[in-house]
Amino acid sequence: MSTSPGSTIRKPLPARAMLLMGASYPVLAHLATLSARPGLIAASISLLVVLVLLPALRGGRWLAWAVLAGAACGVYAALASGTALSLLLLPPVLLNGFMAWVFGRTLRAGGMPLIERAARAMRGPAAVLGDEVVAYARGVTQAWTGLFVVLAVVNLVLALLARPAGLLRVAGFDPAISVPLSAWSLFANVLSYLFIAALFAIEFGVRARRFPQQPYSGLLDFTRRLAAQGHLFRPATAALDPEPGRKPRN
Repeated sequence: MSTSPGSTIRKPLPARAMLLMGASYPVLAHLATLSARPGLIAASISLLVVLVLLPALRGGRWLAWAVLAGAACGVYAALASGTALSLLLLPPVLLNGFMAWVFGRTLRAGGMPLIERAARAMRGPAAVLGDEVVAYARGVTQAWTGLFVVLAVVNLVLALLARPAGLLRVAGFDPAISVPLSAWSLFANVLSYLFIAALFAIEFGVRARRFPQQPYSGLLDFTRRLAAQGHLFRPATAALDPEPGRKPRN
């Protein structure tokens, strides 16, 4: 493959590195919550921001760097004011709400469900899916949407009622019912991911029984192929780092 003079080829991010960074965040956030150490709080929030923006940062997108600078200023201000611990309450709500939107928006009338998009992308542009597969893909997309909605709502309720740094208390209200911050973190940074992993594994097993003829050889191969279609799951960050010569699509 040839390139024009002065052009550079940006290699894709290694999937293992991205997965390692993603898996490190909830662990670091849980430790930061339990210890309330400013350094761990700042590190966990910074890791999440960098992880979200990393593809665009590597591409030199000025908007991504501006967002990173703004986030750094926000974390510094929160640390100085003593409210940094409360910042950890927001990512589980925002991330799950975002994922609910990513899946749910594809369920609109006339649209193609996200799981169907992924299935077609794995099989190639000439792939033909049967009606049963299309219906199944819609059902799975609905299941993922429902799970992320539930996780976002539960995380929000726990974040509001958490003590001593819950969102209601930061806003000056003293709720009649409260939960320990450690209980919030257990759900947000541990149980939520176990629920996601459980649905992923269960759905994979159900699909393997109903549709044994698949373009992948097993769970690891499926995960690798799905990771290669990661742009389908990042419509917002794609706006910061669009593919060369293409505009972001809704």
